[in-house]
Amino acid sequence: MDTSWWPAALALVAVMLLVLVAGRRPGIDRRAPPPHGPGPAPRPRAGELWRLADGRSCLVLAAASVRGHRARVAWISGKYDDRRAGVIPLPPGTVGVTPGRVGYLEADRPSEVWVWEFRYRLGVLDPAVWDEVKGLGGRG
Repeated sequence: MDTSWWPAALALVAVMLLVLVAGRRPGIDRRAPPPHGPGPAPRPRAGELWRLADGRSCLVLAAASVRGHRARVAWISGKYDDRRAGVIPLPPGTVGVTPGRVGYLEADRPSEVWVWEFRYRLGVLDPAVWDEVKGLGGRG
């Protein structure tokens, strides 16, 4: 009996098993959190304005209970787009907005951010504006 094809068949089965075991399952985010320094993770709270590591400002809509070490945020922008219903003008003097410029909260497109990306707290959003947007992030 000719058995010269057995090593090829075993190699094929081994490769198939390796693909099945190491394969990625859809819907699971396997990205590692960004590197961070020593100490505890930042603890952003709903309603606070923060500056991120990349220099962007944001409003925390939901605290770090979202998916472990993530927070749901709305970005602060200097551009107004009248085609988007969820862009809310911020009152003059809001922290996180460049002085002398008008800022807008992009509340219609919330994002999730690793808590390790938060660098420093800028302050708290005006209570009147917070009442407009606080339901967008789930639990706060």
